[in-house]
Amino acid sequence: MRAAEDAVALLRSGLAGVGVKLPSLRIDPVSCAGNEPAPLVDLGRCSIETALRLSVQLEAAAAHDS
Repeated sequence: MRAAEDAVALLRSGLAGVGVKLPSLRIDPVSCAGNEPAPLVDLGRCSIETALRLSVQLEAAAAHDS
């Protein structure tokens, strides 16, 4: 569970660093239930503006890696 919380925090921080905020970013509570939890990161929902900003950042990163 701690690793999932750390992953969400790192993702939130990284996205914020490029001007993207996913308001619903969290650990999916259902994936943490049961005898053998396997936490999943729920990226949640966002506005069209946020989706476009994220897309621009992903395209820039892909161009940089090429």
